[in-house]
Amino acid sequence: MNELDNKENYNKTFEDIKHIDENGIEFWYARELQSVLNYIEWRKFENVISKAKESCKNSDITVFDHFVDVDKMVQIGSGAERKQKDYKLTRYACYLIAQNGDTRKKVIALAQTYFAIQTRKQEISEKEYSSLTEDEKRFYQRKLTKKGNYSLNQTAKNAGVKNFDKFHNAGYKGLYKEHYQQGQLLVCAPLL
Repeated sequence: MNELDNKENYNKTFEDIKHIDENGIEFWYARELQSVLNYIEWRKFENVISKAKESCKNSDITVFDHFVDVDKMVQIGSGAERKQKDYKLTRYACYLIAQNGDTRKKVIALAQTYFAIQTRKQEISEKEYSSLTEDEKRFYQRKLTKKGNYSLNQTAKNAGVKNFDKFHNAGYKGLYKEHYQQGQLLVCAPLL
């Protein structure tokens, strides 16, 4: 397997373990990331997490916004359950963990490369976007909206949605906080 294959495999795996909460916020569980980064023992991985938290703190960023303590119940051999410490991590926390990981591990080097590339892509995108004309920005935003709507429809379809009119109408009601008064529709400003 060549190095490029490894990078693509890491990228796929990292994105595959991503979770989305009820507010649409992405997060990762530390125990799942531990596995992706080939750490066998939790205590060693927790040392990396501690270093990452320290980096976050030293950057004057609130640690608890990016490293949220969570307890999970897991089954043990006898069928009983016990609490297991875990963290909900933001993308930034995952980045800090990769930066503070054991650089002798190839997967850590690949993770660091992944985050460097993603950061550069974002920088280029922002720079290119700012150089667009207003018409080009409008077309670009339309294209993003079209892709987002397609993705939303596919997800809804896979989840069993049958009536897309009602589905989208409910979304707009939530977005624009619609109120009905005596049969009249009042639309408030977007909540964004």
